[in-house]
Amino acid sequence: MKHMRTPLLNLRTGSVLALSALLAGCVTPPPQRVVVQNAPAPPQIMVYPAHGQSPEQLERDRYECHVWAVQQSGFDPSRPGVPPGQRVVVEPANPPGTGTAVGAIAGAILGAAIAGPRAAGAGLLVGGLTGAAVGTAADANAQAQANYAQARIDQSEAGAQAGYVNYRRAIGACLDARGYTTT
Repeated sequence: MKHMRTPLLNLRTGSVLALSALLAGCVTPPPQRVVVQNAPAPPQIMVYPAHGQSPEQLERDRYECHVWAVQQSGFDPSRPGVPPGQRVVVEPANPPGTGTAVGAIAGAILGAAIAGPRAAGAGLLVGGLTGAAVGTAADANAQAQANYAQARIDQSEAGAQAGYVNYRRAIGACLDARGYTTT
């Protein structure tokens, strides 16, 4: 009789493993979520004529100084796609710990099913711990990917911020040299 149960147990174990592999192939990691947080826009450059320049002269000087400042700084704040005062934050799509919880539950169910009725408790425990470890690794990987994407965005924003600071410095110097007061 014991000889008859062994092939049945192997068939059940093989079926559960095959089903698990099939389901694991259907799972794709969730995408990252990008959150744009609005921050106050940088203050506008205020220009005041210090020597009685006309509004027409002010507009001409401001335009010429803008063109010169763009050439000097390599940054053009009037270019499309330069969002004023936006901060981008990259987060994993699922909250931290989700992979651990899902892995523990799935592992416990599979462990109990594979172990059979006599060792279901041990299978539940071992499967739950193994699933939790795999889920924790998946959570850590998702967080690492989000951190990497965030670092790239932060680096890009730092470059844009430096360009904007250099642009403001250049246009301010140009307008000051033409007899205007800037703030």
